[in-house]
Amino acid sequence: MKNRILGIVAALVLAAVGTAVLVTYVKGAERRALAGERTVEVLVVQAPIAKGTPAEEVGPLVEALTVPAKVRADDSVASLDALDGRVAATDLVVGEQLLASRFVAPDELPTLGDIDIPDGLQLVTVSLEPNRVLGGELQPGSTVGVLASFGDAPAEDGAATGSPTTHFILQRVLVARVQGEPQPTAAEGADGAPPTATRPAAPGGNLLVTFALNAPAAERLVFAAEHGTMWLSLQTDDTSADGTRVQTKETIYQ
Repeated sequence: MKNRILGIVAALVLAAVGTAVLVTYVKGAERRALAGERTVEVLVVQAPIAKGTPAEEVGPLVEALTVPAKVRADDSVASLDALDGRVAATDLVVGEQLLASRFVAPDELPTLGDIDIPDGLQLVTVSLEPNRVLGGELQPGSTVGVLASFGDAPAEDGAATGSPTTHFILQRVLVARVQGEPQPTAAEGADGAPPTATRPAAPGGNLLVTFALNAPAAERLVFAAEHGTMWLSLQTDDTSADGTRVQTKETIYQ
């Protein structure tokens, strides 16, 4: 019995030592990874934050991390004081930076139920990088134009010409919802070593944008998302849609 107890104690001691060594290794690897880089401090979401959560309550759900300046989002905040009196405008997911644009005054909180979706429309969601979504500052209730680019344009005989094209495929589309997309919170080292740091993906990760569309427009949107790339432009009732055409390398110089 005595030998068994001693064995259990020894195992616990070895486990504790192993954990301490691993933590020390990871911290050392993180310092080596950041060596020579200009770094900044950002707040990164560590647990899901529900839409409508007051900024004063998110402290236990975020962590201050030191990251290379190049991955800091433009409106990333380093202190919750910058969000005083605001609430989360959308659900925030683990791994994304805390952005000022994701918080609004309580009376401005946009919700899917508050947005009047015209009868006959359906909701479709696509994933887009922040630079394609007005820098990540797009808000529900906005209307946007959708530009699509494709690498190969079909010739009259049906063969691909290889000439890239860009053109508006939709105008004044209603945005029903904007969410952050879940991002990995760590990356394994190239040699299979433990993760070197917990960092957000480049600024804030992709956004999930939900559009309210009629059936033909939904088909065009999904086709562009599946086979090309898209950009969104912010539009209003006064935005002109005149003068657009299919753009190629030849036409943009005309």
